[in-house]
Amino acid sequence: MDESSTSIFERNVDPIHQALFTLGAVLVVDILGSGVAAATEDVETNLFPWLCAASFLLFFALFNAILSASAPNMLRYWQRSIYSFMGLALGSGLLAWAFSSLTISEAGSYRWIFIVVTVGYLVFLSMIAFLKKIVTFAQKEEWNKPKFRQKKRR
Repeated sequence: MDESSTSIFERNVDPIHQALFTLGAVLVVDILGSGVAAATEDVETNLFPWLCAASFLLFFALFNAILSASAPNMLRYWQRSIYSFMGLALGSGLLAWAFSSLTISEAGSYRWIFIVVTVGYLVFLSMIAFLKKIVTFAQKEEWNKPKFRQKKRR
């Protein structure tokens, strides 16, 4: 099969590359948001960088969990994924702090949003691993016609 026609879900994409791409997207959207905020006086955009950081963290969590289904070595992929997630959370949080000049404590409920996304990420990874085990078990299992038992009638 041609490399260009391979689906993204069939490729083995490194979680570190996913996190770096996502962090770059956070930076670009933060810069664009700062430009929009500078051009308009009406919009209160102090919390926009925190919203952007949380949104892209959720984006990474979903796609990383989905792409983990095609990983040949789940344990190694999980290790790299969790470290990448922690680095992305730290990096996007630092970018949000730099662009908004608000700490996560001052940003209101964004601390809880980060916690919920983190717990959700771990749940997503666990679900995908569990589903992958079920599918591999079902593929190994030999399915035969079920045997019917005769009921004893009274």
